[in-house]
Amino acid sequence: MTAHPSGLPPLREVIAKHGLTAQKSLGQNFLLDLNLTGRIARAAGQLVEHDVLEVGPGPGGLTRALLAAGARRVVAIERDRRCIAALQEIALAYPGRLVIVEGDALTTDMRGLVSTPARVVANLPYNIATPLLVGWMQTDPWPPWFESLTLMFQREVAERITARPGTKAYGRLSVLTQWRTKPRILFDVDRRAFTPPPSITSTIVELVPRDKPLAAADPSTLERVVAAAFGQRRKMLRASLKTLGRGDPTSLLEAAAIAPTRRAEELTVEEFCSLARAFADRT
Repeated sequence: MTAHPSGLPPLREVIAKHGLTAQKSLGQNFLLDLNLTGRIARAAGQLVEHDVLEVGPGPGGLTRALLAAGARRVVAIERDRRCIAALQEIALAYPGRLVIVEGDALTTDMRGLVSTPARVVANLPYNIATPLLVGWMQTDPWPPWFESLTLMFQREVAERITARPGTKAYGRLSVLTQWRTKPRILFDVDRRAFTPPPSITSTIVELVPRDKPLAAADPSTLERVVAAAFGQRRKMLRASLKTLGRGDPTSLLEAAAIAPTRRAEELTVEEFCSLARAFADRT
């Protein structure tokens, strides 16, 4: 196996040198295929004038590709202390262009780490991918500090993000992401590109922020209403929305001009926003 163009040793050598076995508890699957990491970096668009935020770089396979693609600066947030030494070797090969932040991405102020324009590109650890995405969708003010999100998810999560109303996959993630961004599936990732190979297919998704959300709504209120509606998705809304705790939901639905016999999966994003506004008016 040849060395990386930067002069860095092959990733398998780095993993062996630092004893980096992927930990299931951290949702780790290391991405070692250089062709694939290069493809992900290209999919993120022009990086030369951008800071790039990466979550869960592990030994730095994608990190290398982002730097080789010309990213102005990569800020890598890594929770696993074992990986820091491997990332520091990359930082030495790209002086001044890699910032390593040891910590938990779920509790890190990401906006304060990057300068605009910025993009987020990451092979997200499976166990924090959804809460991270929801957090990004609740960024305030909007438009957000990032120009785009290019992220790897489990295939079923990618399908939920991009699902249309009336389909089985349509749910909370569909509404929250499509309200403020334009998400699209770019390509699937062969499980053999990982060490160890995961049992499921992974998918790269691009989310580009809308200049304005599809309809007016408070982010936290919308999230609460959507969570209640899909919490019992097989029930009619007049039943599922009772968990909001504001009495009989029928009048709430009437205020939003939504029939109480409809189910959550039938509502458009705009209708959920109407529900959220009606609910906010009651509080």
